[in-house]
Amino acid sequence: MMRKGGLIFLVAVFAVGFSLMNSTLSSEAGNEAKEGVFIHIKSGPDEGHSVLMALQMAKIMCESKDVLVYVDVDGVSVLAKDGPDLKMEPFGSSRAAIGELISKGVTVMACPGCMKAKGVDKEDLMEGVQVAQKDAFFEFTSGRILSLTY
Repeated sequence: MMRKGGLIFLVAVFAVGFSLMNSTLSSEAGNEAKEGVFIHIKSGPDEGHSVLMALQMAKIMCESKDVLVYVDVDGVSVLAKDGPDLKMEPFGSSRAAIGELISKGVTVMACPGCMKAKGVDKEDLMEGVQVAQKDAFFEFTSGRILSLTY
């Protein structure tokens, strides 16, 4: 039968070993995998603050993370060429933010079902905006995915 001190020693050795193994795996993964941020915008022109905040977060996050912006429900009208340009300080313009994100390589996608419901065709989307495809939800990053919904 093992003494209490021996058991504590074994638990401590296991904990240290596991911690070292985990930090090694994390640092190796850090060299290969970049974490991603999935930003979901369902709000539309009536909730401009939410849309602009989501775009601002995407701009901030894309400096160090892979970012995908997915827009559905009422938000798809904001992605239309003739859609409203939402403006509010300190965020600026929704059109400028979307253009900046696309120019930085951020994928901006619109839900095809929501586009149909809102009467928005693929040709109606702003330049660089893609129609969503399910595989892209997982392929935009190789690390963990954090999701933010606005």
